[in-house]
Amino acid sequence: MQQDLNRVIDQVSKEKGMDRTVIIEALESAMLSAARRTFGQKRIEAKFNPDLGEIELFELKTVVEQIADPETEVTLTVAREMFDPEAEMGDELLNKLPAAAFGRIAAQVAKQSVIQKVREAEREQIYNEFKNRKGEIYSGIVQRTEKKNIIVNLGRTDAILPEKEQIPFERYRQGDRIRAYVLDVDMTSKGPQIVLSRTHPGFLIKLFEQEAPEVYEGIIEIKSAAREPGSRAKIAVHSTDQDVDPVGACVGMKGTRVQSVVQELRGERVDIVPWTADPAEYVCRAILPAKVSKVIQDDEEHEMEVIVPDDQLSLAIGKKGQNIKLAARLTGWKLNVRSQSEVELEHSRALESLRAVDGIGDMTAELLYQQGFKSAEEVAAAEVEDLLEVDGLGEEKATAILQAARDHLVAKAEPKAEPETEPVVVPEEPTELLESSQENA
Repeated sequence: MQQDLNRVIDQVSKEKGMDRTVIIEALESAMLSAARRTFGQKRIEAKFNPDLGEIELFELKTVVEQIADPETEVTLTVAREMFDPEAEMGDELLNKLPAAAFGRIAAQVAKQSVIQKVREAEREQIYNEFKNRKGEIYSGIVQRTEKKNIIVNLGRTDAILPEKEQIPFERYRQGDRIRAYVLDVDMTSKGPQIVLSRTHPGFLIKLFEQEAPEVYEGIIEIKSAAREPGSRAKIAVHSTDQDVDPVGACVGMKGTRVQSVVQELRGERVDIVPWTADPAEYVCRAILPAKVSKVIQDDEEHEMEVIVPDDQLSLAIGKKGQNIKLAARLTGWKLNVRSQSEVELEHSRALESLRAVDGIGDMTAELLYQQGFKSAEEVAAAEVEDLLEVDGLGEEKATAILQAARDHLVAKAEPKAEPETEPVVVPEEPTELLESSQENA
């Protein structure tokens, strides 16, 4: 039996991948609980003896002059007779208790306690292993499906791939191998819960790390990534080495690297964009394949107006708005794409409205438009301080333009007076004619 306990500890340690000390602590704790059930609330210690291969139980007693608690104290005379001939006052003595004295209930409690302690230690170990691996790719086997959520066996534990983290129209059967991104690791009452994802942008980045050594080594940095899972994605790449082309390295020879990523993502089209520190240029690259005519940047609102040729508008927006959405997520800017003809029409209407105000000529109207004023109404609603931001406008002229714009709106709102008309007089028929007509009737 002694050899069996050592062997059991080694076997459990190997099967569960746990340290021997964790299992020994669980055994000691279980034996301690069982001993207290049998011997009462005495001061008891449990220690594993590797030489004997058993858990030894000891009762602790303190040597005192006068006993106050017989369960925990002993006189000096008794201590020297029963425990240690060299005992002194204040010493703590250990008295070995017989393990055979355990009853059936105490033994069952010890067994359950060991099982519980080992299970808790195993859960804690799995949690500690995976919590440091968030953001990594794991491969597992599909076990089953629960309410459209896929349960994946990762080896030592199961993980969950929620429905919202699955690529649309992707189907798996029991036994299929699947790769996914570790999105979150949380400790619950039932043990560690590992949440996987195949739609997270980090999954795309990690796939490129696996396919392109330059990305893994840090020569190429993936600055940002945006995805419409199962349909289209964009990544922005930058090389720290001038001799290494970041786009070419990610594409690979004859497109082998990017094709491997596309295949794993079930045909998701991936656009690789060269990153730049210039926000306007970055947006122009992100909106490719559409060509950009002009970009108007608003730093305060963190917004850009992207103007494209008329024949490029649908390309810039993309199918169901995918291209412009992905470009906005990739760059972090709010983007508003417009056609050139729309902007020109707005420009001409704005200048016409502004020139209708007394004191606003062609040049002033253009300056006001460039400052963001697109109608006489907007000028009238402004303050003098707003107009002073327009180049070339002094306080006197700004005040005059503001007053003129407000007068223009008042005049525009007044109903036009209708021209006075003379009353129409209907001539009366002569009496003779009236009588004649009656006689003929």
